[in-house]
Amino acid sequence: MIHQNSSQSVAPDNPPGSVPAKADSAVEPNGASRQSKPEPGLYIVPTPIGNLRDITLRALDILQGADLIACEDTRVTGRLLQAYGLETPMTPYHDHNAARKRPALLRRLAEGARVALVSDAGTPLVADPGYRLVQEAVQAGVPVTALPGASAALVALSAAGLPTDRFLFLGFLPSRAGQRDRALAEVAGLRASLIIYESPRRLAASLAAMAGVLGEREAVVARELTKRFEEIRRGTLGALAGHYATAGAPRGEVVVVIAPPGAKAAPSDAECDDLLAEAMKTHSLRDAASLVSAQTGLPRRAVYDRALRLNRPDADTGET
Repeated sequence: MIHQNSSQSVAPDNPPGSVPAKADSAVEPNGASRQSKPEPGLYIVPTPIGNLRDITLRALDILQGADLIACEDTRVTGRLLQAYGLETPMTPYHDHNAARKRPALLRRLAEGARVALVSDAGTPLVADPGYRLVQEAVQAGVPVTALPGASAALVALSAAGLPTDRFLFLGFLPSRAGQRDRALAEVAGLRASLIIYESPRRLAASLAAMAGVLGEREAVVARELTKRFEEIRRGTLGALAGHYATAGAPRGEVVVVIAPPGAKAAPSDAECDDLLAEAMKTHSLRDAASLVSAQTGLPRRAVYDRALRLNRPDADTGET
């Protein structure tokens, strides 16, 4: 059975105003002084994966104060800069020109420039170019600072309802069927959730291959993350493959999250409440919570809090 959960987010073309006005310094909430110009060095800056509100204030500070932004596509990054009123110079840096452009970027960094590295969407270096630039900057003694921010892999994992204590990011699988199947076979026995990026047009075939190699596991297909038509579709790998084979290729960027061998998807709140109600017929509240926690893999404290609310809806959930 396939379960679908669609949600809408704020339109990606409606950012919240403009960045703060330039100033020599400002005061952070913790009392630390923030200079309008960052220290010289290379900055790894995550950008929104869909909704432009996903940019952080610190990322905007760095993009505003940088001497140069190295980006995959100046048109894509240009739209982000325009939305926030930034005019920092850009230069293209991607897989096809990296070997030629990298020496010039390293020279500028050696001269004390502030260079921000961004990808088209999400965190740079995660299935995006940039690894060798960071590696050579480190080797040259250039300070490298990575900012936290948006990542489609982590957003999908957080929303999947599958185990999160151990996970492996596989990026894009090989496009050739034989190589794809071998890549899947290498991780088939790993007791960890798998996160995979996939092309919409290959999605149905890839899901079918995953079911064939990994077995009929619970999985999630997340697409258009943080955009207006975000969709998270849950089911077994086989059921999801059948859906997309019939419905056709979806639109947007796609992330697939697959449960570890033998793992079940996290139950809904209603399902958890049903299990608790049944367990509390023959067990104490505390023992019922422990039993349902073991059955579902949910944290015991969270299950205990739900059991307490079911038993006494107005009760304090503090456990002693």
